[in-house]
Amino acid sequence: MPIIRGSERYNCQVLCFNRKIVMIRPKMWLANDGNYRELRWFTTWKQKDQLVEFQLPPEISEALSQTSVPFGYGYIQFLDTAVAAEICEELFTPNPPHTELALNGVEVFLNASGSHHQLRKLDLRLRAFIGATHTRGGVYMYSNHQGCDGARLYYDGCSCVVVNGEVVAQGSQFSLKDVEVVVAQVDLDAIASLRGSISSFQEQASCKTKVSSVAVPYNICKPFNLKMLLSNPQKIMYHSPEEEIAFGPGCWLWDYLRRSGASGFLLPLSGGADSSSVAAIVGCMCQLVVKEIANGDEQVKADAIRIGNYTDGRFPTDSKEFAKRIFYTVYMGSENSSEATKTRAKVLADEIGSWHLDVCIDGVVSSLLSLFQTVTGKRPRYKVDGGSNVENLGLQNIQARIRMVLAFMLASLLPWVHNKKGFYLVLGSSNVDEALRGYLTKYDCSAADINPIGSISKQDLRTFLRWAANHLGYSSLAEIEAAPPTAELEPIRSNYSQLDEVDMGMTYEELSVYGRLRKIFRCGPVSMFKNLCYKWGATLTPSEVADKVKHFFKYYSINRHKMTVLTPSYHAESYSPEDNRFDLRQFLYNARWPYQFRKMDELVQEMNGDRVAFKETGEDGGTAAGGGGMGVVAAASGNPKAGF
Repeated sequence: MPIIRGSERYNCQVLCFNRKIVMIRPKMWLANDGNYRELRWFTTWKQKDQLVEFQLPPEISEALSQTSVPFGYGYIQFLDTAVAAEICEELFTPNPPHTELALNGVEVFLNASGSHHQLRKLDLRLRAFIGATHTRGGVYMYSNHQGCDGARLYYDGCSCVVVNGEVVAQGSQFSLKDVEVVVAQVDLDAIASLRGSISSFQEQASCKTKVSSVAVPYNICKPFNLKMLLSNPQKIMYHSPEEEIAFGPGCWLWDYLRRSGASGFLLPLSGGADSSSVAAIVGCMCQLVVKEIANGDEQVKADAIRIGNYTDGRFPTDSKEFAKRIFYTVYMGSENSSEATKTRAKVLADEIGSWHLDVCIDGVVSSLLSLFQTVTGKRPRYKVDGGSNVENLGLQNIQARIRMVLAFMLASLLPWVHNKKGFYLVLGSSNVDEALRGYLTKYDCSAADINPIGSISKQDLRTFLRWAANHLGYSSLAEIEAAPPTAELEPIRSNYSQLDEVDMGMTYEELSVYGRLRKIFRCGPVSMFKNLCYKWGATLTPSEVADKVKHFFKYYSINRHKMTVLTPSYHAESYSPEDNRFDLRQFLYNARWPYQFRKMDELVQEMNGDRVAFKETGEDGGTAAGGGGMGVVAAASGNPKAGF
């Protein structure tokens, strides 16, 4: 809860007991990186050595018959145990509050959190809870949001209870429920026993810094009773990355759909891996909705009846029938499209149950080219027909942008055509690697209302497609995954077929490596080059590594401006280049990178010289051990950290 005290605004956890406010605990460490900007709205509480009195607002004071409440950092001392709050980000700081609180005798920690989903992240979060109580003892009660945050994040729940480093209760990570309660019964004597058995804990507790407390004269524990069953440690439930891709964006789409007032989704379905992944995620969403209704969730049922426009007491019982009501797919082919992708799109649409359209855009493309020729006197040609790179790119962009315009037109007018209320949200389908490289047309089909895969790598998507073919019942996805990625924007000839990785000058696997080094490891061109010399040195020369790094940074910087208009995408990957919130950077670069590229060339020359020197030393009969060791040092002489 945001609370203003004097001139400052704090992010607080309000602790209540028996219809009274016991304590207000302001957050001491704010999340201010990645997706979060808490310091924009709040200040941190810095007076750790005391609790102060906070005057309650008149309407609250009157309702509770309470005029003031302790405010600050501290804990609640009951007659039989001590309870304290640790708020969200504070758990992940280098010196978290639970360390000091445990030494002061706190046994139960309450963490109210807003933690977002990211692929393969849950283990990091759970390890933090387990580590907090494994060596210090304690009960850690973690409560997390679940659902769309109103923007790009999906809070992935997984509320849990951890006792002395063991999980005894765990909630769902992905769910359509509005509220989910996780309950456990625990023995607090086990905490005292563990702490008493650790000598170092006892010694540190004896010289601790005292933390303020609020006394509450109540017992909150029950006496020993054989009728009560203690919660036993359980195996932690982890979803595979493929399941995370299906359920996370699927739940996010449903929450977005029901809260936006839209009547469904429209997807330009090309028959390729990316748009097919989006279609499969929407299909998974429909399956989740039908399953939740069957389990008796009245809120999901009411939302589905409203969105699907059901009448006469009917509601969704079949996911394909539900998809037919809320999901439109459109194949927008041209003379450059193949029959194979057209067929794949149609088969997948039938498997999911979407209302499918097959549209040819050649007439619109031809009209625009005729208009251009009338205005300029020239008509561009494709590269395979003798045109320049500029002409070739321009012709591809025309097709891509026509598809974007047509998609939004259909999304707004098709409900009217079918006598339905509302509008459809257009779904985008560009992946994180294409965005990083800029391998997309500005304002093409990547431009949409929302994009469920915009922060997911191509490699993860292909793995997801193989999984979905078996587990979601969309068998055509296996064939789609096996097909080579292509934009199908250039003419197909007997000696030429457009392929994504050839166009980009790099593989999707390489792009994923570049993305992680650039964002997660904060590498610029020179430090990325050094890292990749170690990673790829067995198969590539330093000169070849340098060429690859230069090629990536050239196109990354040329295309960075596209990130300013990137469709709002579900955040799923830690190297997302999304410009609005997560990866705040300039979008005007010197694409020649003169200093950095020159420095790389100097390092290549040094390493080539060192390699020659090492080779000569080896041929002159240096000892095997000494020669080998010197070779490692000499080969990396340009990097002062090479020995570590």
